[in-house]
Amino acid sequence: MQRGEVWWVDFDERRPVVLLSDEESSGFQAMQVVAPAGVDISGLGVEVTVGAPEGLPFEGVLRLAFPRPGLTPCTWLTTVARDDLIERAGVLSSAKLSEVGEALRAAGERREWSPMTAVRISEIKDARRREGLE
Repeated sequence: MQRGEVWWVDFDERRPVVLLSDEESSGFQAMQVVAPAGVDISGLGVEVTVGAPEGLPFEGVLRLAFPRPGLTPCTWLTTVARDDLIERAGVLSSAKLSEVGEALRAAGERREWSPMTAVRISEIKDARRREGLE
């Protein structure tokens, strides 16, 4: 069990996670694989695509939101214990692991709100309303 491996974990249901650290006393830092946003989130966050090459039976993403004043970004970061890991699904390539590292660094940078960010949030909310998701 090491950084970059993809494992199935049983949260409220069986879900895949990518291990972002080697085992520590508190467990492994991991990120849950989620469905793609389905809309352009540029300026708001970044998604790193994972799927069949990493051992998953579907395409998903590791999503990281950029921090904003007054907003708590949801990045699906969690800590899992060795006992939580059910089955190894695969492993990220070194290139994909570097992409995840770059995304984590970008998400950790402080960014200023811009008028374009407010426009993107409105566009996403409108698109989700039209699709019946909000």
